[in-house]
Amino acid sequence: MTLMTVLSVSLILFSVIDIIGSLPVLISMRNQGVVLNAPTATATAGLLMIAFLFFGVAILGLFHLDVASFAMAGALIIFFIGLEMIMGIRFFRHDLNDGGSGSIVPVAFPILAGAGTLTTIISLKTEFDTASIFGGIMLNLLLIYFILRHVDWIASKMGNQLIATLRKIFGIILIAIAFQMFKDHLLS
Repeated sequence: MTLMTVLSVSLILFSVIDIIGSLPVLISMRNQGVVLNAPTATATAGLLMIAFLFFGVAILGLFHLDVASFAMAGALIIFFIGLEMIMGIRFFRHDLNDGGSGSIVPVAFPILAGAGTLTTIISLKTEFDTASIFGGIMLNLLLIYFILRHVDWIASKMGNQLIATLRKIFGIILIAIAFQMFKDHLLS
C-alpha cells in the first residue's frame, strides 16, 4: 500500500460516489424536511462499503443475486430519485413523526453507497490491495461526513435559484446514469 495507490482508489471512489454531484439531492431533501444525520449516514455508508470490500460477492450470493441484478435494482432507485428532482413528485416517503429520516435510505444507500459504489469496490479488488481500497474508502467517508455536516451552510452560499437549477440538471443526470447502469447490466 502506497500513498499514490490510496489516492488512486480514493479518486475512483470519489467519482463514483459523487458526493459533490449529490449536493442538489441532499439540499432538496433538507428543504422537504428530511432529517440528514451526518454521523448516521456516514457510518451506514461506511459499513456498507467495508462489508462489500470484504464480503460483497458472498453477501449477494446469500440472496442468490449476481452483481448485475444488484446494479439494476440500484439503477431503478436512482431513476426514481432523478424523477423526484425533475418533476417534484415524491416517491420516497419519510414519516418524520415516527423519527424517520433520510439518513439511511436514500442517503447512505443508494446515494452514497449505492449499487455503483458497491460494485466498484468489488471490481477494485482485482486491481488494488485491500488496504489501499480500505484507505480510499476512509478518505471518502471523511469528505462525505464534512459535506453532510455542512449541507445547510453550502446551501446558504449557493442561493435558491442555483439550487433549483442544479436540482433539475442533476435529476436528468441521475436518470441518464440509471439508464446507463441498466443498459450496461442488462446486456452483460
